[in-house]
Amino acid sequence: MVTAQPIGIFDSGYGGLTVMKEIVKRLPQYDYIYLGDNARAPYGNRSFDTVYRYTLQCVEWFFQQGCPLVILACNTASAKALRTIQQNDLEKLSPDNRVLGVIRPTTEIIGNFTRSRKIGILATNGTVQSGSYLIEIEKFFPDITVHQEACPMWVPIVENNEHQQPGADYFVKKHIDHIMRADAGIDTLLLACTHYPLLRDKILQFLPAGVTLVSQGEIVAGSLTDYLGRHTELENRCTKNGGRVFYTTDSTEDFDNHASIFFGQPVRSNHVDLDNSIPVVDHIY
Repeated sequence: MVTAQPIGIFDSGYGGLTVMKEIVKRLPQYDYIYLGDNARAPYGNRSFDTVYRYTLQCVEWFFQQGCPLVILACNTASAKALRTIQQNDLEKLSPDNRVLGVIRPTTEIIGNFTRSRKIGILATNGTVQSGSYLIEIEKFFPDITVHQEACPMWVPIVENNEHQQPGADYFVKKHIDHIMRADAGIDTLLLACTHYPLLRDKILQFLPAGVTLVSQGEIVAGSLTDYLGRHTELENRCTKNGGRVFYTTDSTEDFDNHASIFFGQPVRSNHVDLDNSIPVVDHIY
């Protein structure tokens, strides 16, 4: 039996499953482990130091499971923890492993969607306050004007399964109207939170004609495909049995009920206590 070396996909909760869904669709042959740190979610309003500590602990857990590559499918973790982990911790933890995020792949190509060179970022408070999108977009597209809008109610709306209900209309319209008033020239809106794709239909109802709505899942999946193609030494370490295993730090029943909405198919998860965890994945079914 070959010890599994799955690709790890991490989020503070459920939202990363919208990214995993697109990754699995694009790259179904690989083994995957998903971890939702639901017991400590949401990360959005937590400090940089707290998000960093939580994320690092989860990355260490993935490495214990044999993952050679971990995707932080969480905008807050990508904004507040990724760079520190890459620069300060990876060399000590496992120098041959890699940790990637969702912000850079998105900002590398966001300029391809806009004609007016004016875009809007819809995100959590934590992602907006980090300024990560402003910094990264400036690197790749210095000619683009970026407006940010924090939408703090959108995540709880989705997690309470109210995203298709009339009650969500007020909060969606409020933030769309606000960011479009900031600059009527905006022609591209980026959903910079992995929960927000579930509000896509609602957002489109209130979006002015001619404005493009961009989600991250397909972009990240395409970027990962390219990355694995360019880093064959890492790609060769990833096992390919088409396996999927899901973990949560909170209630598995609650996780499964929510996760099926985000992932688009039934999910059966396992509970993990990060403070008392040991390697558990020898193979993946």
